[in-house]
Amino acid sequence: MARLSRVESQERTREQLVATARELFLRDGYGVTSLSDVAETAGYSKGAVYSNFRSKGHLCLAVLDDIRAEQLALLTESVMRDPGAEDRLAAFASWSEANIGETWTVLEVEFLTGVRHDEELRREITARVTAIRAALALLIEALAQELGTAPAMPPEQAAMTLLSLGIGLGLQRVADPSVPTAVLTDTLRLVLRLDR
Repeated sequence: MARLSRVESQERTREQLVATARELFLRDGYGVTSLSDVAETAGYSKGAVYSNFRSKGHLCLAVLDDIRAEQLALLTESVMRDPGAEDRLAAFASWSEANIGETWTVLEVEFLTGVRHDEELRREITARVTAIRAALALLIEALAQELGTAPAMPPEQAAMTLLSLGIGLGLQRVADPSVPTAVLTDTLRLVLRLDR
Protein backbone atom coordinates (compact mmCIF):
# COMPACT_ATOMS: atom_id res chain seq x y z
CA MET A 1 0.00 0.00 0.00
CA ALA A 2 1.41 3.37 -1.02
CA ARG A 3 2.04 5.99 1.61
CA LEU A 4 -0.23 8.98 1.59
CA SER A 5 1.29 12.27 0.57
CA ARG A 6 1.30 15.06 3.14
CA VAL A 7 -1.63 16.73 1.37
CA GLU A 8 -3.59 13.46 1.20
CA SER A 9 -2.88 12.78 4.87
CA GLN A 10 -4.01 16.26 5.86
CA GLU A 11 -7.17 15.90 3.77
CA ARG A 12 -7.93 12.55 5.40
CA THR A 13 -7.40 14.07 8.85
CA ARG A 14 -9.68 16.98 7.95
CA GLU A 15 -12.40 14.60 6.72
CA GLN A 16 -12.18 12.51 9.89
CA LEU A 17 -12.36 15.61 12.08
CA VAL A 18 -15.42 16.89 10.20
CA ALA A 19 -17.12 13.48 10.44
CA THR A 20 -16.40 13.25 14.16
CA ALA A 21 -17.49 16.83 14.82
CA ARG A 22 -20.68 16.18 12.88
CA GLU A 23 -21.48 13.18 15.02
CA LEU A 24 -20.76 15.03 18.27
CA PHE A 25 -22.44 18.31 17.29
CA LEU A 26 -25.58 16.48 16.19
CA ARG A 27 -25.64 14.20 19.22
CA ASP A 28 -24.57 16.58 22.00
CA GLY A 29 -24.97 20.05 20.54
CA TYR A 30 -22.59 22.74 19.35
CA GLY A 31 -22.25 24.55 22.67
CA VAL A 32 -21.47 21.46 24.73
CA THR A 33 -18.98 19.91 22.32
CA SER A 34 -15.40 21.14 22.71
CA LEU A 35 -12.56 20.93 20.24
CA SER A 36 -10.85 18.64 22.75
CA ASP A 37 -13.85 16.30 22.55
CA VAL A 38 -13.61 16.26 18.75
CA ALA A 39 -9.86 15.68 18.76
CA GLU A 40 -9.98 12.92 21.36
CA THR A 41 -12.91 11.09 19.74
CA ALA A 42 -11.27 11.30 16.30
CA GLY A 43 -7.96 10.07 17.73
CA TYR A 44 -6.00 13.27 17.09
CA SER A 45 -4.40 16.00 19.13
CA LYS A 46 -6.10 19.33 19.65
CA GLY A 47 -3.24 20.76 17.57
CA ALA A 48 -4.41 18.66 14.62
CA VAL A 49 -7.81 20.32 14.89
CA TYR A 50 -6.26 23.79 14.97
CA SER A 51 -3.98 22.99 12.03
CA ASN A 52 -7.11 22.31 9.97
CA PHE A 53 -9.64 24.78 11.44
CA ARG A 54 -9.07 28.22 12.93
CA SER A 55 -11.83 27.75 15.49
CA LYS A 56 -14.73 25.61 16.60
CA GLY A 57 -16.96 27.89 14.53
CA HIS A 58 -14.97 27.17 11.38
CA LEU A 59 -15.18 23.45 12.09
CA CYS A 60 -18.95 23.74 12.49
CA LEU A 61 -19.15 25.63 9.18
CA ALA A 62 -17.44 22.66 7.52
CA VAL A 63 -19.92 20.27 9.18
CA LEU A 64 -22.88 22.36 8.05
CA ASP A 65 -21.41 22.62 4.55
CA ASP A 66 -21.36 18.82 4.35
CA ILE A 67 -24.92 18.52 5.65
CA ARG A 68 -26.26 21.21 3.31
CA ALA A 69 -24.50 19.68 0.31
CA GLU A 70 -26.05 16.29 1.15
CA GLN A 71 -29.51 17.77 1.58
CA LEU A 72 -29.30 19.85 -1.59
CA ALA A 73 -28.14 16.79 -3.54
CA LEU A 74 -30.99 14.71 -2.08
CA LEU A 75 -33.51 17.41 -2.89
CA THR A 76 -32.26 18.05 -6.40
CA GLU A 77 -31.94 14.34 -7.19
CA SER A 78 -35.39 13.47 -5.85
CA VAL A 79 -37.17 16.40 -7.50
CA MET A 80 -35.44 16.22 -10.87
CA ARG A 81 -35.38 12.40 -11.10
CA ASP A 82 -39.04 11.90 -11.94
CA PRO A 83 -40.61 13.31 -15.06
CA GLY A 84 -43.78 15.30 -14.68
CA ALA A 85 -44.72 18.07 -12.30
CA GLU A 86 -46.90 15.96 -10.01
CA ASP A 87 -44.18 13.35 -9.53
CA ARG A 88 -41.64 16.07 -8.80
CA LEU A 89 -43.94 17.76 -6.30
CA ALA A 90 -44.57 14.41 -4.64
CA ALA A 91 -40.80 13.87 -4.43
CA PHE A 92 -40.41 17.35 -2.91
CA ALA A 93 -43.14 16.56 -0.37
CA SER A 94 -41.44 13.26 0.53
CA TRP A 95 -38.06 14.95 0.94
CA SER A 96 -39.66 17.62 3.17
CA GLU A 97 -41.38 15.12 5.44
CA ALA A 98 -38.23 13.01 5.76
CA ASN A 99 -35.69 15.78 6.30
CA ILE A 100 -37.18 18.99 7.67
CA GLY A 101 -36.80 19.17 11.43
CA GLU A 102 -33.98 16.65 11.70
CA THR A 103 -31.21 17.25 14.25
CA TRP A 104 -29.19 19.30 11.76
CA THR A 105 -31.90 21.98 11.98
CA VAL A 106 -31.20 22.35 15.70
CA LEU A 107 -27.47 22.48 15.02
CA GLU A 108 -27.88 25.24 12.45
CA VAL A 109 -30.02 27.35 14.76
CA GLU A 110 -27.79 26.75 17.79
CA PHE A 111 -24.70 27.61 15.77
CA LEU A 112 -26.20 30.76 14.25
CA THR A 113 -27.46 32.09 17.56
CA GLY A 114 -24.17 31.20 19.23
CA VAL A 115 -22.01 33.08 16.72
CA ARG A 116 -24.36 35.98 15.98
CA HIS A 117 -21.83 38.49 17.36
CA ASP A 118 -18.92 37.10 15.32
CA GLU A 119 -18.88 39.23 12.15
CA GLU A 120 -16.57 36.91 10.22
CA LEU A 121 -18.67 33.79 10.86
CA ARG A 122 -21.88 35.71 10.13
CA ARG A 123 -20.44 36.74 6.74
CA GLU A 124 -19.52 33.12 6.07
CA ILE A 125 -23.01 31.94 6.99
CA THR A 126 -24.60 34.68 4.87
CA ALA A 127 -22.52 33.64 1.84
CA ARG A 128 -23.57 30.03 2.27
CA VAL A 129 -27.26 30.82 2.70
CA THR A 130 -27.10 33.08 -0.36
CA ALA A 131 -25.68 30.15 -2.36
CA ILE A 132 -28.46 27.86 -1.10
CA ARG A 133 -31.12 30.40 -2.11
CA ALA A 134 -29.50 30.74 -5.53
CA ALA A 135 -29.54 26.95 -6.04
CA LEU A 136 -33.17 26.79 -4.93
CA ALA A 137 -34.05 29.67 -7.28
CA LEU A 138 -32.45 27.75 -10.17
CA LEU A 139 -34.49 24.69 -9.27
CA ILE A 140 -37.69 26.78 -9.22
CA GLU A 141 -36.78 28.31 -12.59
CA ALA A 142 -36.13 24.86 -14.08
CA LEU A 143 -39.47 23.55 -12.82
CA ALA A 144 -41.31 26.63 -14.12
CA GLN A 145 -39.66 26.32 -17.54
CA GLU A 146 -40.53 22.67 -17.74
CA LEU A 147 -44.14 23.48 -16.88
CA GLY A 148 -44.23 26.38 -19.33
CA THR A 149 -45.32 28.81 -16.61
CA ALA A 150 -43.93 31.97 -15.11
CA PRO A 151 -43.47 31.77 -11.34
CA ALA A 152 -45.94 33.83 -9.31
CA MET A 153 -42.98 35.76 -7.87
CA PRO A 154 -39.34 36.14 -8.88
CA PRO A 155 -37.48 32.86 -8.32
CA GLU A 156 -35.08 34.50 -5.84
CA GLN A 157 -38.01 35.73 -3.74
CA ALA A 158 -39.72 32.34 -4.01
CA ALA A 159 -36.50 30.65 -2.87
CA MET A 160 -36.26 32.95 0.15
CA THR A 161 -39.91 32.28 0.97
CA LEU A 162 -39.53 28.50 0.74
CA LEU A 163 -36.25 28.50 2.69
CA SER A 164 -37.72 30.66 5.45
CA LEU A 165 -40.83 28.51 5.63
CA GLY A 166 -38.70 25.37 5.73
CA ILE A 167 -36.58 26.72 8.60
CA GLY A 168 -39.69 27.69 10.54
CA LEU A 169 -41.26 24.29 9.96
CA GLY A 170 -37.99 22.63 10.97
CA LEU A 171 -38.02 24.41 14.31
CA GLN A 172 -41.65 23.54 14.91
CA ARG A 173 -40.95 19.90 14.08
CA VAL A 174 -38.11 19.81 16.62
CA ALA A 175 -40.73 20.37 19.31
CA ASP A 176 -43.49 18.42 17.60
CA PRO A 177 -42.39 15.98 14.87
CA SER A 178 -46.01 15.50 13.84
CA VAL A 179 -46.18 19.03 12.36
CA PRO A 180 -46.78 18.41 8.65
CA THR A 181 -44.67 19.99 5.95
CA ALA A 182 -47.43 20.00 3.32
CA VAL A 183 -47.63 23.80 3.51
CA LEU A 184 -44.19 23.90 1.91
CA THR A 185 -45.35 21.90 -1.11
CA ASP A 186 -48.57 23.94 -1.24
CA THR A 187 -46.49 27.12 -1.34
CA LEU A 188 -44.34 25.71 -4.15
CA ARG A 189 -47.55 24.88 -6.04
CA LEU A 190 -48.67 28.50 -5.64
CA VAL A 191 -45.28 29.78 -6.81
CA LEU A 192 -45.47 27.54 -9.88
CA ARG A 193 -49.13 28.49 -10.49
CA LEU A 194 -50.31 24.90 -10.28
CA ASP A 195 -53.84 23.98 -9.30
CA ARG A 196 -54.08 21.73 -6.31
